[in-house]
Amino acid sequence: MNDFWAYWYFHIPNFILAAVMYTLMGRLLLGLFVPESWDNYIWRFFKSVTDPFLRIVRTITPSILTQPVVIVFSVLWLMALRIGYLVLLINFGIAPMASQGG
Repeated sequence: MNDFWAYWYFHIPNFILAAVMYTLMGRLLLGLFVPESWDNYIWRFFKSVTDPFLRIVRTITPSILTQPVVIVFSVLWLMALRIGYLVLLINFGIAPMASQGG
């Protein structure tokens, strides 16, 4: 059986969290070169995917922090969430483990 489908409960949430995390990084890097009000379709995609997560992180971060710093904190929170999910699965004994190479 394919390892992906055997551990789908790990891979699918991990993939989604990683995709949002890397999209946040892309938004941060692109935001260094373009204005916030830019109307390009790529920029609108980055904003539509990442804005819900930024709103959540904005509520728990001090309001004095600028938008790029909130994006960095969002990436860190998503990374911590991915690690925490793996640790949770390891504690339950249902995490995918590295196979022993021959």
